[in-house]
Amino acid sequence: MATESSKDPYATTFLRQRGYGWLLEVEEDDNEESKPLLEELDIDLKDIYYKIRCVLMPIQSLGYNRQVVRDNPDFWGPLAVVLLFSMISIYGQFRVVSWIITIWIFGSLMIFLLARVLGGEVSFGQVLGVIGYSLLPLIVIAPLLLVIGGFDVVSTLIKLFGVFWAAYSAASLLVGDEFKTKKPLLIYPIFLLYIYFLSLYTGV
Repeated sequence: MATESSKDPYATTFLRQRGYGWLLEVEEDDNEESKPLLEELDIDLKDIYYKIRCVLMPIQSLGYNRQVVRDNPDFWGPLAVVLLFSMISIYGQFRVVSWIITIWIFGSLMIFLLARVLGGEVSFGQVLGVIGYSLLPLIVIAPLLLVIGGFDVVSTLIKLFGVFWAAYSAASLLVGDEFKTKKPLLIYPIFLLYIYFLSLYTGV
């Protein structure tokens, strides 16, 4: 035992002199300070749930601070909504599912560029989040369309209601007072974008 202990200082000194002292360094165990996975990925479930309620109930009198959807954008919430819409579309129309996320990204880019040209102060992340969250009304009406699909008039009315609901939720957040008389120039493309989203689901 004494012989082994007497060799340890010599081995340590030898390694350090040769520049291999890093082999003897031991990293501190920081498992106690490790953050939960959701926090590491910057996923706030309460924040996402609040934003979902803000989009589904876009009436100011209900007391929700709807501007948080625009002013505090996140990625995971809108992505979850778009993926859920994609899953529903798999049941309704298989061949168009691959386009949904692409249309979300490039459609949001188109709205973002148009908003900036018109003088709006929004970022691409804000537009991406608002457009993604505002797909929720189309997800809500999807089960209704499955039930009453045989009634053409009622089905058409529900589709129009869903598109107006989604477009109003998005436009009321993205189209601010800075656009003044130019609001229709941005509202109309948003409305067309949600019509296209609905067509990906219904195939119409």
